[in-house]
Amino acid sequence: MHYSFIIAFVIYMLAMIGLGWFVSRHNKGGEDFLLGGRSLPLLLTMGTTVATMVGTGSSMGAVGFAYENGWGGTLYGLGGAVGILLLAWIFAPMRKLRFMTMSEEISYYVGANVLIKNLIAVIIFVACIGWLGAHIIGGGMYLAWLTGMDIQWAKVLLAASFTIYVVIGGYTAVVWTDSIQALILFTGFILMAIFSVIAVGGWDAMLAAQPAENISWLAIDKLGTLPALSLSLAILVGILATPSFRQRIYSGSTVSSIRRSFVLSGLLYLGFSVIPAIIGMTAYASGGALENASFAFPHMALNVLPLGLGLLIIIAGISATLSSASSDAIAGVSVVLRDIYAMATGNMPQAVNVVLLSRVALLITIGIALGFALTSNDIITYITRMISILMAGLCVTGLLGRFWPRYNWQGALATLVAGSATAIAVSLSPDWNALFGNPVIPSLLVSALSGVLVTLLTPASTISPQQALEILAQERDKMEQQAPEVVLSPKASRSGS
Repeated sequence: MHYSFIIAFVIYMLAMIGLGWFVSRHNKGGEDFLLGGRSLPLLLTMGTTVATMVGTGSSMGAVGFAYENGWGGTLYGLGGAVGILLLAWIFAPMRKLRFMTMSEEISYYVGANVLIKNLIAVIIFVACIGWLGAHIIGGGMYLAWLTGMDIQWAKVLLAASFTIYVVIGGYTAVVWTDSIQALILFTGFILMAIFSVIAVGGWDAMLAAQPAENISWLAIDKLGTLPALSLSLAILVGILATPSFRQRIYSGSTVSSIRRSFVLSGLLYLGFSVIPAIIGMTAYASGGALENASFAFPHMALNVLPLGLGLLIIIAGISATLSSASSDAIAGVSVVLRDIYAMATGNMPQAVNVVLLSRVALLITIGIALGFALTSNDIITYITRMISILMAGLCVTGLLGRFWPRYNWQGALATLVAGSATAIAVSLSPDWNALFGNPVIPSLLVSALSGVLVTLLTPASTISPQQALEILAQERDKMEQQAPEVVLSPKASRSGS
């Protein structure tokens, strides 16, 4: 199986590289490379969204969590499904304003303030590196367990694998390979669940083998209400604040197609949420005592399935890692080119240099993420802590900015600082961690309260939404080769109509 998997993995990666090259042959400039020309149709937006959602957390993290906590494995999917549905309703209308990065969007809410734009650009870049690190950790553990290679070298091999086709084809390659990977993911995971249940003697046998608290509703008897809520909420916050999902909005063809694709993706993911839980529970019922619960998924693929089907399932798991990693990589590089480059040099990159600079930035970004990934092997803890520290405040900033015209840059700064400080403080307290499960709930509450109070105690912004939009458009146009589209009036853009 090990040698067969290596051969299958090489063939699969060559196919993804070839597909990435083929679909991106007509990329003409930076906007094509970073946003697919802002013209992705519904099916491609849906394919890349689903593939990104069913990422490392579902293939390794959620299955392993279900191995230890039964129906608690569905919490990851429930949080993600609600998050993408909220994203469709709240933020899809921002497509009309032609933002290129999330830092642009949030700075628009507070008068195009440079400090906030730069600070959020740094936070987003660090968050992208964090997500990339999580995917590299999961995929590296996967490869090491399957092939017997050293786990550090396995992480390097996985990072190199998706780097090639992303560097070659950019965002166009990402969305096409994601869509193919989404088909493989759903086919592989569903077949895995069916065969795993059969292998352990059926549904009743699977449930009978679980500890009683693991088969309570969402395993709340095992986890506790607050920790269970915290896990789902952490994933929901991750969806609302993760730059790669915002990039799906900015690259879609129309608001309506984006909304339909997100709603369909959310409903599919909601139905899918039970699949990782079933696989994890069957792994537990199979009687194999695993040293690391994260290996529950490949354990079942290797032990209960025929060789050919097992290879498909293993490739499906790898697809989950690759699709999410490539999406976060290109989102991080968009921030580098649009915001961090200007912060560092004082100028926007010239349009003719954007593709080359994007490729260099991809190599640097993935290299940094790989460096961090080499220091950790715990996926769920890695993800939830990173979300709480970096993204809870970012999520609140986006929501307050979207719905509260009075929100200003001082309030945004307070929101971001309070969210991160609270998450760090809770993380350092064993008692608070035990109570909440992770810091996301207190981080959200304190960041929201801080943002509201500071906004009310400081002067309102003197820059109108239309003026903020013009400031951002003038900056962005320096690195784009085409004229901006007609934008909405400030009132319409705020209302999302």
